[in-house]
Amino acid sequence: MVLSQAVEDYLKTIYILESEGSGATTSSIAESLDVSSASATNMVKRLSKMGLVDYQSYKGATLTNSGRKIALEIIRHHRLLELYLLEVMGYSWDEVHDEAEKLEHHISEQFEDKIAELLDNPTHDPHGDPIPTKEGVMPELDAEPLGHAKADKIYIVSRVKDQDPEVLRYLEKIGMLPGVKVEVKDKAPFNGPITILLEDTEQAIGYEIANKIFVAEMPG
Repeated sequence: MVLSQAVEDYLKTIYILESEGSGATTSSIAESLDVSSASATNMVKRLSKMGLVDYQSYKGATLTNSGRKIALEIIRHHRLLELYLLEVMGYSWDEVHDEAEKLEHHISEQFEDKIAELLDNPTHDPHGDPIPTKEGVMPELDAEPLGHAKADKIYIVSRVKDQDPEVLRYLEKIGMLPGVKVEVKDKAPFNGPITILLEDTEQAIGYEIANKIFVAEMPG
């Protein structure tokens, strides 16, 4: 089945919304893709007729097995491309998302295999997001937002969810990258700033950004 770029974008968006637990309503799909609610509803109905989603009015869309397989394949392309652009082509981590968005629909399975082989079959992209396997299995993430982390415990940054280039450049500047150690020292009340110890350097970051940084406990 040859699918349009728009169809693939919708399937990927629905997968992400489902995986985040917020549900793929037509309004949330429309917001994510920056289209009208009417356009989102029409496309979701089309995807339902294609057997790629189950759709009920006022309840939203859920991917069928066929739809999920396609979504995971596009996500695999995207995340492999991000890592390739960073490690091989010299892009910065704040540039790779937009570039991969343009390329993800156009690479062949052979090209995907070559990238994976060249990168030694990676499991995570530059932002710490897991890369689905070729068989369509998404590795599980055992991580929580930094804003939920307990004080005086050592964590490892595992994932940065935000794709805003300015946010990513700021996080890179202060050293908030996947794989670094971080410790929460203090949390101001009423969603105030969080004081952290980042590789022996004290930093204060906003609560909103902290909840886009996912951390895992250091193995004890």
